[in-house]
Amino acid sequence: MKVALGADHAGFGYKDRIAQVLRDRGYEIIDFGTHDDTPVDYPQYGYAVGEAVASGQADRGIVVCGSSLGIAMAANKVPGIRCAPVFEPYMTELARHHNDANVLALSERLTGWEMIERLVNVFFETPFDGGRHAHRTEQLFEFGDAQRARTLKDLEAGAVTDALTPKDLL
Repeated sequence: MKVALGADHAGFGYKDRIAQVLRDRGYEIIDFGTHDDTPVDYPQYGYAVGEAVASGQADRGIVVCGSSLGIAMAANKVPGIRCAPVFEPYMTELARHHNDANVLALSERLTGWEMIERLVNVFFETPFDGGRHAHRTEQLFEFGDAQRARTLKDLEAGAVTDALTPKDLL
């Protein structure tokens, strides 16, 4: 499996450690940097990892910054990316099982190394369930003109009125 990694100056330490852990397990690593604490703009690293995964250059990705939030927002701007900022194992499991997360966002400032190792393990060991979750995951990329009109109608009505789940998935 090929894994794209990227981090800003607040996350490069964990990124480098994660890269070594994954190499030791036989994964091929594509490391987009950064490699030291010189301040850099985190969006560029989120975009790079997102594009690598979306284009098929990598199978999955991991991004790391101080909080995990900004770099996740950047990665999620790339069409086809489902980046989950996580901080505990069950959350990571659900991100894979229900949302088919293909990029994991981690925090070097807020999460201890032992927990990071657990989160990475769960991310790579947990499959996507598909089934009743597949059509919902597909909806994550449907926000075009038709979906926007539907959402604006719901806003005007003051409630979501058009959310339907196929009966065979209930």
